[in-house]
Amino acid sequence: MSKDKTNLSRRNALRLIATTAAAVPVIGCSEKAAPKVELKEDKLATKPAVKDLDAPKQTLVRGTPTDPDLLNPVVPWEMQLDARELAVLAALCDVIIPADEISPSASSVGAHHYINEYVSAPYSNNKADLVTIRGGVVWLEGESRRRFQGPFVELNASQKIAICEDIKWTRTAKPEFQAGARFFAKVRVLVSTAFYTTEEGMADIGYVGNRPMASFPGAPPEVLKRLGLES
Repeated sequence: MSKDKTNLSRRNALRLIATTAAAVPVIGCSEKAAPKVELKEDKLATKPAVKDLDAPKQTLVRGTPTDPDLLNPVVPWEMQLDARELAVLAALCDVIIPADEISPSASSVGAHHYINEYVSAPYSNNKADLVTIRGGVVWLEGESRRRFQGPFVELNASQKIAICEDIKWTRTAKPEFQAGARFFAKVRVLVSTAFYTTEEGMADIGYVGNRPMASFPGAPPEVLKRLGLES
């Protein structure tokens, strides 16, 4: 067969199917048996089609939170945390995710700025988290001065870790450390979210995304061993 005979467009195929369906008689019905229905002229009247111009117009403003411009992202709200608070958060971020031989520290990829953007958003949950973060920074500074007579950012690594050890889990923290533990739990989640959504963070866990692969080797041996699935 020639190319012209086999090259049936989608539109022509749909037209052919519709024509064929209309031409097939209904089984069990004939022209004689079919009841006649007389319709008055006024019952044949139909409503005019709604014009496109009558459709509701788009009311969302491009570049706003409800319709963001993803190619040119902007943050439409004012940042709430000041430089001192950001410095404390940056130091805490680096205790949670410090630099190592594979990846940089959390603050070097801007994790503390992500926290600022998140808690500054004008939504009820974010506003509540702003209170938690701000109050936590005050608590951390007070605990640092009480325990080591200096601000958190000036403590050495072992001193910072000593404080964090007491607030690392809400379920095990002592009553006097519960406020600090709730603050630390929120920061830990936000820092992890910020860090592991960057290129550096993805590379740190070996995430390659949706890429074409010649084969799929499966989970690494260390993961299978941890799950008890190693053969």
